[in-house]
Amino acid sequence: MWTPWDDAWLFLVILMRILVTGVTGQIGAELASRLRKFGTVIAADRTVLDLAQPGSIAKALDRLAPDIVINPAAYTAVDKAEDEPKLAHLVNAVAPASIARWTSARRVPLIHFSTDYVFGGAGERPWREDDAPQPLSAYGASKLAGENEIRAAGGPFLIIRTSWVYAARGKNFLRTITQLARERQELRIVADQIGAPTSAALIAKVATQIIERKMDNLSARFAAVDGLVHVAASDETTWYGFAIAIIQGLRARGVQLAVEQVVPIRTSDYPTRAKRPLNSRLNLGRLQRVFGITPPHWEVALTPELDELSQNV
Repeated sequence: MWTPWDDAWLFLVILMRILVTGVTGQIGAELASRLRKFGTVIAADRTVLDLAQPGSIAKALDRLAPDIVINPAAYTAVDKAEDEPKLAHLVNAVAPASIARWTSARRVPLIHFSTDYVFGGAGERPWREDDAPQPLSAYGASKLAGENEIRAAGGPFLIIRTSWVYAARGKNFLRTITQLARERQELRIVADQIGAPTSAALIAKVATQIIERKMDNLSARFAAVDGLVHVAASDETTWYGFAIAIIQGLRARGVQLAVEQVVPIRTSDYPTRAKRPLNSRLNLGRLQRVFGITPPHWEVALTPELDELSQNV
């Protein structure tokens, strides 16, 4: 049955201006593609909105006049951040603070993306949203500072924490393992860090579902989860398990690989500049209860990425 709301909804969708940052990155690119059905997507790369220049953000947003801001852009060089903590903090905390102050003053909804690296990684229980953060690295500390700045701004916001992000494109674990497996006979992969590999496509799909299921009252929906929700694929594995699934999946798709042996190692056997959490499990109960979304198993989400990657290697 037709109702006056049908036309009002169509009018809202046509007029909505959705600003997405980091559109050259994995999550940003997926979001920009999916959100076009809701209105005009303002694809904000660095030439449009430079997070390394926080002082310019308010004027840029005034000019762009978005109805909703989605911010997946970040400084993500985890090890390099140990040597560039000020730059990581500038991009991951100061810039989101500038965005949040602008959106808060105008009651514009803000969706921001964070990371499992805000946690210390102790224990084996999946981390809940209300667990106390204890970042181990400069990168994790900068992302936590960004969360705190957004919360302090007081506007309508949703922070989405996710984990182990990958895609068939860009620079990530999936692409790295594919390249190494084609070049080397033996790979040594960390097997004592546990989490859920989560594709950028899955993250973008869930974010889109959150928006479209309550677009007329996003502020109330965000408040229902206290502005924070965990989004990741279901179940868990290790980086070693993820690597095995990638290699088996590529071989099943006819990709020729050189690798003959994959050796599980401990984190202590592979020292890195930044310390990583051993436990990156994220509790998805809030996502399921409030938004009614249950993400697929991580291996199910991996399938389309392997399909795409196998056609381009």
